[in-house]
Amino acid sequence: MGEEDYYLELCDRPVHFEKANPVNCVFFDEANKQVFAVRSGGATGVVVKGPDDRNPISFRMEDKGEVKCIKFSLENKILAVQRTSKTVVLPEKRSLKLLKSQNINVNWYMYCPEGAVILLSTTVLGNVLQPFYFRAGTMSKLPKFEIELPAVPKSVKLNLSERDIAMATIYGQLYVLFLRHHSRTSNSTGAEVVLYHLPREGACKKMHILKLNRTGKFALNVVDNLVVVHHQDTETSVIFDIKLRGEFDGTVTFHHPVLPARSIQPYQIPMAGPAPVTSQSPVPCKLYSSSWIVFQPDIIISASQGYLWNLQVKLQPIVNLLPDKGRLMDFLLQRKECKMVILSVCSQMLSESDRATLPVIATVFDKLNHEYKKYLDAEQSYTTALEAGQSRSSPLLKRPARTQAVIDQSDMYTHVLSVFTEKKDMSHKFVIAVLMEYIRSLNQFQITVQHYLHELVIKTLVQHNLFYMLHQFLQYHVLSDSKPLACLLLSLESFYPPAHQLSLDMLKRLSTANDEIVEVLLSKHQVLAALRFIRGIGGHDNISARKFLDAAKQTEDNMLFYTIFRFFEQRNQRLRGNPNFTPGEHCEEHVAFFKQVFGDQALMRPTTF
Repeated sequence: MGEEDYYLELCDRPVHFEKANPVNCVFFDEANKQVFAVRSGGATGVVVKGPDDRNPISFRMEDKGEVKCIKFSLENKILAVQRTSKTVVLPEKRSLKLLKSQNINVNWYMYCPEGAVILLSTTVLGNVLQPFYFRAGTMSKLPKFEIELPAVPKSVKLNLSERDIAMATIYGQLYVLFLRHHSRTSNSTGAEVVLYHLPREGACKKMHILKLNRTGKFALNVVDNLVVVHHQDTETSVIFDIKLRGEFDGTVTFHHPVLPARSIQPYQIPMAGPAPVTSQSPVPCKLYSSSWIVFQPDIIISASQGYLWNLQVKLQPIVNLLPDKGRLMDFLLQRKECKMVILSVCSQMLSESDRATLPVIATVFDKLNHEYKKYLDAEQSYTTALEAGQSRSSPLLKRPARTQAVIDQSDMYTHVLSVFTEKKDMSHKFVIAVLMEYIRSLNQFQITVQHYLHELVIKTLVQHNLFYMLHQFLQYHVLSDSKPLACLLLSLESFYPPAHQLSLDMLKRLSTANDEIVEVLLSKHQVLAALRFIRGIGGHDNISARKFLDAAKQTEDNMLFYTIFRFFEQRNQRLRGNPNFTPGEHCEEHVAFFKQVFGDQALMRPTTF
């Protein structure tokens, strides 16, 4: 398989630590995401490393027996060491205060640092779980819940192992994940992952079932809100997205893997040692090794090789593995780093070799604009609340985060549509249909269409002499009125004479001031169009010659400059009986330029009657 087939990879900058051996014990702290390498019970050194730690922490401590567990408090302020099942030692002398106690028979516990929730396994079978939530120094007891075991247990002994339970935050909600090795329904073979939603208030509820359709040894990670299930026997992994539509039976939603099972991308372990020695080739890493230990949300540790990796999702390969464009968009829009991949999908579906049908293109545009509109509405609500002074009364008022899923008109124009319209081999009917489809989608979501999209449509129509279609689009207001659009129409008059009147009608509908129209045209170097417009409304006797000559000179088109200069000479002759400019018009610089380019003899001579 080529690199483009793997959609999971290990990060390229792992945490490297001394591998586990009889002298060196390795521990992992899930709250701080730190690896502790403890040599000889700490007597010959403890080295602590985390994914974000530039400098590892090193220290020694007395060897007072085997270390069962070792952790720092948050921000590495207090070190705690456990050497027996009932004692925890704080190397610094500190006074501890009992805040709250609970009397519960516990089989095992699990803590989720992201959610600040501890889960206790209770009862003989171990399948009644009691959660507690920690917040601001207080501990709250949440309602307990029962995990449904695969079948009625034959013997009364511990049936639920902590190996089959994980806790993770998915789409901002805390879930308990239960790996059920056999389905409860007799007609279904293979294991499944059952997701219980654990809210801060209210009862825990079974929400989703992920169908694995296989048996064996599994491990779970959560990456970018996706549940990743690793299967050791086949050395492959699958991903599930609970936001994608599944099969709902009235109580729970059943999900199947989003994509075919694939291995994690092969990984090379660089050779350690001095530079001359490391010229030898890197060693392939044994993936899905029995020495791998998986931690939430996205951590894989190989104690035998001395590496800690973060698991990552690669989006680009998924584009070719998920042919349904609508489902692909639903999937990509939920991912963190999705923008450039989504834009590449849009370009791909408009390419000659991979062209999608118009209904599919419409579906993709609608999905993108649905997200875009959600963001615009949230931004509008925030601005309104801010103007109403609600930020003082509501400190929780936050500006909506602009995620990569917000693909706006400038993104589509720059990366997709402007490039697409430049393609020579593309059918112009298809090009116009695509542009109009995107504009239709924006209108459907009541998003104001930016003028540059209308300009793109007009330029494409003009390029292919489709003036009748342009006329219809304007007549039936398919293209919304705007000043830049009116100016573009004015500039088209030489190709299509009715464009002049269409433009003036649009400007009248916009109640635009005439001098403003002239300014816009001049700023776009449409000097002749500006002159035609001002003559059309009878204002050409009062305009500033210098303003027009400045604009004509800026175009660096000498013949245009000649035309404009001659026009004003003729106006001077008609109004004053002399073609020369008066000192008050400040045109000396332009007269000098005219003489330089065309010679003195080209100047108009006064006409005498």
